[in-house]
Amino acid sequence: MQLRILGCSGGIGGANRTTSFLINDSILIDAGTGVGDLSFTALTRVEHVFLTHTHLDHIACLPMLVDTIMGSRNAPLTVYATEITLNVLKKHIFNWAIWPDFNKIPNAKAPFMRYSILELGQSCTIDQCTITAIPAVHTVPAVGYQLDSGKNSVIFSGDSVCSPAFWDIVNATENLSHLIIETAFSNREYELANAAKHFCPLTLLEQLKFLNRPAQVLVTHLKPADSELTMQEILRDHSNVTISRLEQSQIITF
Repeated sequence: MQLRILGCSGGIGGANRTTSFLINDSILIDAGTGVGDLSFTALTRVEHVFLTHTHLDHIACLPMLVDTIMGSRNAPLTVYATEITLNVLKKHIFNWAIWPDFNKIPNAKAPFMRYSILELGQSCTIDQCTITAIPAVHTVPAVGYQLDSGKNSVIFSGDSVCSPAFWDIVNATENLSHLIIETAFSNREYELANAAKHFCPLTLLEQLKFLNRPAQVLVTHLKPADSELTMQEILRDHSNVTISRLEQSQIITF
């Protein structure tokens, strides 16, 4: 099973694309601006979108994705998230004022998009990949995801400062191969990172002390202005954990 990184930046500009990962050809984890680089044919193959939360950098391409592929598929696009997250989408995005309600068109019985509630701790298995919503702590209700192929697992923190419950799941995942974890700010923006509930290198490395099983740690969501500095600070101060930067277009086999 392959996880293709369409976008993993904390901002835009130049080659930077915001968070979106593609599992094989049909499953998206978040729908940031990286989705826009897919061909039309590739877009029509997307059948499922799992959202961590509703911040714009994680949902920016979802409205355009539905609009682009409608009528080119026999089945609706299914969007999975917690009930709170789905309610935000319904109220603030797919509300006719910002974007059409594709859950109601062409009609409510046969819509172009449907919602599926996936609450914390629940799992959904699609094409032999089991996707489980796991705890996240952010400024809005959010989750991370465990992606389990049956052979290996990738855990994605989403936007989160993590929590004991998160590390309990990470450390209980016997087939863990990769941990994708966010770090948005450099240490000089320590206070901003805390207020925004994002990691900086200091807080990331403190949290990684709770990791007690081997895994490749991949850092995502770096802000473009300080991405190099932030990685330098992480790699300078990290202990015996294997850490590298998650790269756009990277493919993780799990």
